[in-house]
Amino acid sequence: MAAEPIAATGPAASSPWRLALRRLRRNRIALGFLGLFVLIVVFVLAAPLWSHNVAHTGPNDTHTLQKVEVDGEKRDVVNPEGQPIGPVWFGASGKFFLGADGRLGRDEMVRLMYGGRTSLLIGISSALITTALATLFGLLAGYYRGATDSVISRSMDVLWAFPVLLLAIALGLVLAVGGLQIGPIHISGGSIWIPILIIGVVMVPYMARPIRGEVLSLREKEFVEAAVAQGAGSLRVMFGELLPNLWSTIIVFFTLNIANNLLLESALSFLGVGVQPPNASWGTMIASGNDLITSAPLLTIIPGTMILLTVLSLNVFGDGLRDALDPRSKVRLEAHAGMAEPEGTAV
Repeated sequence: MAAEPIAATGPAASSPWRLALRRLRRNRIALGFLGLFVLIVVFVLAAPLWSHNVAHTGPNDTHTLQKVEVDGEKRDVVNPEGQPIGPVWFGASGKFFLGADGRLGRDEMVRLMYGGRTSLLIGISSALITTALATLFGLLAGYYRGATDSVISRSMDVLWAFPVLLLAIALGLVLAVGGLQIGPIHISGGSIWIPILIIGVVMVPYMARPIRGEVLSLREKEFVEAAVAQGAGSLRVMFGELLPNLWSTIIVFFTLNIANNLLLESALSFLGVGVQPPNASWGTMIASGNDLITSAPLLTIIPGTMILLTVLSLNVFGDGLRDALDPRSKVRLEAHAGMAEPEGTAV
């Protein structure tokens, strides 16, 4: 007598986030560049440790008239011709590991680490502002449509019409002189909140438009109609039904926005309308080393390389994250351990 086939029973179906994590784990290039970004973050976060325990100097401390002992020989930090000391790989007990900057004799390694903290802070903070505003405006325009969509979309078009760098430069010049007054809150022109707010606002249209398009598509789906039929209000539909379906898009945009905002901050600081001296950022370091590009090229090459590696790591990881979160991505999932094929059993 033949028994009925025994159906195989496997674990419950994986969630979309679990499947996305599996896809991402298979993308070793994206994970490698994520590791590179983590190393850069650890490097800049270690700035106080290097400054206090190794270099024994701050990012804005000048050493123009000082001498440093290298291999038993006294050398000027900045010679009478205004040429700073080059990298001291060995000796000097860790001081001026990457040399000194410009004619002020500030430790280049210390400024590189503290400048990275400033650049990443501006890039991440402005990306958070961009993401919050773009998500809010995209939800409102896509869900309400009509007059609300027209007002928001036309306002975004006004910002979109200006080249982003020129608009940021214009706002930076205005706010760097008089600062910014928001009710009782006053932000001085030299505050890093000026470039954070400028970059966070001018990048909004580039994220709000795609989100609006997705909301226009999602609001016609059956789950939205079901929520409305059950008596859900507009806020509940937008933030309880539509927003969870936008998270994958928002996460990818946020990652790429950090890289774009970091580049924009570097450009603004290089042109003098971003981070204001004596504060250090990778953009200001390139600007200060530009005068010595022929005699001390490392003053521009080193911070430029840090910008390149940071932006490259974020872009590659962002592309890998987008592929992982794409439900249409084709991937062969490994069979779960202990899962058997159905077959008949004779008795």
